[in-house]
Amino acid sequence: MIHAFSGGVGGAKLARGLVDVVPAQALSIVVNTGDDFDHLGLRIMPDFDSVAYAVAGLNDEQRGWGRADETWHCKESLASLGVDTWFSLGDRDMATHLLRLSLLKSGLDTTSACAEMARRMGIACQLVPMADDPVTTVVLTDEGELPFQDYFVRRGCTPRVKGFRFAGVERAAPSAAWFASLSPDQTDGVLLCPSNPYVSIDPILALAGVRSRLRDVPVVAVSPVIAGASVKGPLAKMLGEMGQACTPVAIAAHYQDILDGIVIDSRDAAHEPELRRLGLRVAVCDTLMTSRDVSRELARRSLQLLAECGASRAA
Repeated sequence: MIHAFSGGVGGAKLARGLVDVVPAQALSIVVNTGDDFDHLGLRIMPDFDSVAYAVAGLNDEQRGWGRADETWHCKESLASLGVDTWFSLGDRDMATHLLRLSLLKSGLDTTSACAEMARRMGIACQLVPMADDPVTTVVLTDEGELPFQDYFVRRGCTPRVKGFRFAGVERAAPSAAWFASLSPDQTDGVLLCPSNPYVSIDPILALAGVRSRLRDVPVVAVSPVIAGASVKGPLAKMLGEMGQACTPVAIAAHYQDILDGIVIDSRDAAHEPELRRLGLRVAVCDTLMTSRDVSRELARRSLQLLAECGASRAA
């Protein structure tokens, strides 16, 4: 079993590549739920839906989020009724939220509801939320604490970031659907997708017992930064505001207690010697996933490095 921790656009793109090269029964994609929130009576799961849409071939490639061929009649009608439509829900996307609401109200837990959603989308691999219990990513800013979607969407990432906390994580347990198999005898290792470390990967790592188990299995990160910039989203801004350079070295340092290797873009090859001095195995390739072919090749290279790290541990 390969576990991939994912969230956001970069994570969704690598997940899409992984499903093309890993047998479905051997792949578990674990998705961040720290971004989840309630809106208009619906449970919105932005990261899970982004990954599910990408894996199922339903995503909007240009926007990077939501469904392809989307329409916005419901949003327009809500606006005409005086509803604040700061968070955009398209008509096709709305169907996802309505079905999920129905499944949750029928008594299913989040993991089971997500499994049913994935099945109906034709997804064969295990696509699972990090936890059934709610965890809320809170951004600590110069304007006070903001729930992540308020910071990211409503405020457009403008407040200055000082840190993060994950409300409810102390009461949340990792979903047994993936955590039960996170052990040396049941997994070949974990890939940390090129997702924002602070808001997409850290919520998963903050769950009880996850970091300790990761120290027993090979872990490879795919760098979410290229040539001093984040491909999409506010990561570069966050790094700068917290006094960190936007480099693969900063990403590696963030994961230093669990990391065996890192995949970096060819435009960051100059950082390879420093990363190796940190004791990491390094792969250098094209990580800008501009096509499905690039996503597949990045998936293959990441898995190759993961296998090398596993072999090194066993030696």
